[in-house]
Amino acid sequence: MAKAGKQKNTKNKSKHSKLMDRKKNKLRAEKELRTQRLKEIIKASKAHKVS
Repeated sequence: MAKAGKQKNTKNKSKHSKLMDRKKNKLRAEKELRTQRLKEIIKASKAHKVS
């Protein structure tokens, strides 16, 4: 039999998935920023060695 009334746990699931998506996006952005900084450092290092 189907449960009568409000569905169980839907608010919590949507809130959790929202927070997890935010966390994943933050980690992805930090990773991209780190790789970008490393690329700039490597580029500057190579330019310094050439001159």
